[in-house]
Amino acid sequence: MRLTFAHPWILLLLVLVPMLVAWYFWKYKKQHPAMRFSDLSPFKEAGKTIRQQMVPMLYILRLLAVTTLIIALARPQSKLSRKEMKVEGIDIVLAMDVSGSMLAEDFRPNRLEAAKKVAAEFINGRKDDRMGLVVFSGEAFTQVPLTIDHNVLLGQLAKLKSGILKDGTAMGDGLATAINRIKDSKAKSKVIILLTDGVNNQGSVDPLSAAEIAALYDIRLYTIGIGTRGMAPYPFRDQFGRVIYQNVPVEIDETLLTSMAASTKDGQYFRSTNKKSLKAIFDQIDQMEKTKIDVTRYSQTKDEHLPFLLFGLICFALELLLKLLYFKI
Repeated sequence: MRLTFAHPWILLLLVLVPMLVAWYFWKYKKQHPAMRFSDLSPFKEAGKTIRQQMVPMLYILRLLAVTTLIIALARPQSKLSRKEMKVEGIDIVLAMDVSGSMLAEDFRPNRLEAAKKVAAEFINGRKDDRMGLVVFSGEAFTQVPLTIDHNVLLGQLAKLKSGILKDGTAMGDGLATAINRIKDSKAKSKVIILLTDGVNNQGSVDPLSAAEIAALYDIRLYTIGIGTRGMAPYPFRDQFGRVIYQNVPVEIDETLLTSMAASTKDGQYFRSTNKKSLKAIFDQIDQMEKTKIDVTRYSQTKDEHLPFLLFGLICFALELLLKLLYFKI
């Protein structure tokens, strides 16, 4: 439940309250000017009566009345709402290459960091899908199983770095690990996005065989080859520990990646040669894999102005009665 106002602009009238307080003190000083006496001893026994001490209460009642009546005029309302969503869910596993070659700097700052940033944007745009993360190089493991907690997923994605696994490129093992994480899903659609910059040269699972297994489980495979065409600058350390750059050939087995994607229903292969094209690829996948959401909203609004109105009228009535019956001023 939350409190809102039907006419919130009326609350601007509350600025009158501090103005009324200032006016009261100004009027009080005008009606009770200061007098100077050389000797105050005759007044030591004198004091204010209870009636005199309670005079400011009249003005306090008036301020309370003005404040609460302004709030009542703004029509405070409590809102109870309920939203039911039925999602034809899509489960997505990102299988990311973290081999040493992903440190090549044909993408800024390098391929791995560029891929992580674009993948994070993709994750943020799919609030209703379960997603998981598999990493591979010479071997593969599950970094994050399928989860709807995208904060955990984004946190683990941010920590990814090259060198956490044996070097190499085991596409088949990476894909097989991703399949194991998603094959038993009950989601309407199951998707694996495999991103790599190399040629399969490690692992115990043949990439094409893994792709065929994905097809058996009705998993759609998108493969992405990341890297410029030709040569790419790669950082090395010399014998003095200094970082030097050498151009190394970019080798991506596009034929294999195309065949892997084609083995699954509606699978596709994409080639990214810069960060902009990589983002465009993820945007394209995002559009192709839109979830269908049926939303039913229940909303109930209840006026809450009556308690404020009654309190304000009571304060006004008390002020009037005290003036007429007690203070007679």
